[in-house]
Amino acid sequence: MSDEPDSTPPAGHAHPTRRRALMLGAVGAATVVSIRPALAQTNASILQCEIPVPDAGRAGSYIAADGTVVPANTAGAFPAPPRPIKGEAVRQAMATGGSLPGYDSQRSRAYMNYIRRLQRGTSGFTCFASLQMPRG
Repeated sequence: MSDEPDSTPPAGHAHPTRRRALMLGAVGAATVVSIRPALAQTNASILQCEIPVPDAGRAGSYIAADGTVVPANTAGAFPAPPRPIKGEAVRQAMATGGSLPGYDSQRSRAYMNYIRRLQRGTSGFTCFASLQMPRG
């Protein structure tokens, strides 16, 4: 019997070899390298997403100052914008507290109130939700 301790690891707990550790490191690095472009592409697509105001099911309706959808020609309400609002414009308005580009402050506020009220399943909700996620 030897005086040296047994260096054999318990069953199922093999020591990783240097080669295996290097391979794992390389796989991890490749994963990071492949994820970064995907995240950049995701960020770009998020900013290009569009939010229809109102959703297609309520086209022709107006948007009240509080963001609710009301019948066309309701006093104090605004007609829908001619095209969906880009995610980038919404992100900038949220970040600065400013207006959406191309709209006066009251109309912009009504549209932003509509966007903030979007619910899951409503067209534009996924775009708006993704704009609120922190970026890494």
